[in-house]
Amino acid sequence: MVTPAPFETVLGALKAAGEPTRLRLLAILAEGELNVTDLTEILGQSQPRISRHLKLLVEAGLVERIREGAWAFFRLAEGTLKSELFAQILVGLDRSDRTLARDRSRLVEVRRTRAAVAADYFRAHAGDWDRIRALHASDEAVEAALKRVVGTQPVNAFLDIGTGTGRMLELFAPLATRAVGIDASAEMLVIARANLERNGIRNAVVRQGDLFALSVEPGAYDLIIVHQVLHYLDDGARALREIARALRPGGRLVIVDFSPHELEFMREDFAHRRLGFARETIEHWFEAAQLQPEDWREVETGEGPASLTVSIWTGRDPRRVSDRISLGQEVA
Repeated sequence: MVTPAPFETVLGALKAAGEPTRLRLLAILAEGELNVTDLTEILGQSQPRISRHLKLLVEAGLVERIREGAWAFFRLAEGTLKSELFAQILVGLDRSDRTLARDRSRLVEVRRTRAAVAADYFRAHAGDWDRIRALHASDEAVEAALKRVVGTQPVNAFLDIGTGTGRMLELFAPLATRAVGIDASAEMLVIARANLERNGIRNAVVRQGDLFALSVEPGAYDLIIVHQVLHYLDDGARALREIARALRPGGRLVIVDFSPHELEFMREDFAHRRLGFARETIEHWFEAAQLQPEDWREVETGEGPASLTVSIWTGRDPRRVSDRISLGQEVA
């Protein structure tokens, strides 16, 4: 239900959105965060034109701008009378409309292109991934902090998203009855399997999969870790919504990624899509995924000019195990 809004507020919002390009921008931003380059490709218009329309939408309070180094990402505003009003308007748009359907089709192509670039990078560097990661972070410091966050309490099922070389499985599979690692790269999984075998870890398996369409049991995992993955993604918020579906009631989702930084070469040299994340950004994504933000801490890592700070966020599924029992579902 839309909260009643003053006449002038509604009129101002309608004026801001009452132009074809701006309404298309609002419709496509309902699909997730995008930058100006993405929107230029999707709408097929010049960058100055797209930037001008975005500026008007930001000033009108319908769109939020998130600055990140030399880039800026845009998303629909939330939590205001105007955003509530336009959420209802956007839901009412005909998704089969030719223009809007074409925009969504181009969005799919943009995302596919970005994913292909990242996949090529992973494929080329699978053999020395740990060495590359060591260039910009002290794994020892991060892992020690992560162990403190996770604790030593046994869990039934552990899921590692973007398992890479399987390091998180090596660390935390011993806490679990069973553990699963998911990665899109077949080359990475070859290394992960070899590492698990070498370390004698028998309760963990790795699978190739898409984190935007996880082929794992929903509501089955007590602990999920997403370690240094989100900065490669076009739409981290959408990824977290999908990942959160795999949590059991009361389960924890732990995110490890960079704090905001301005090292632009990370985009070109290391295929990073995002230059770190503010505390509030991940917590906002938790809430959008219906998770309760629970903990946040920073770990100072790295040495020299490429030194980066790593953050660890924890979110929890607010449902109680008793909620699952009341629905007649088995709790292992």
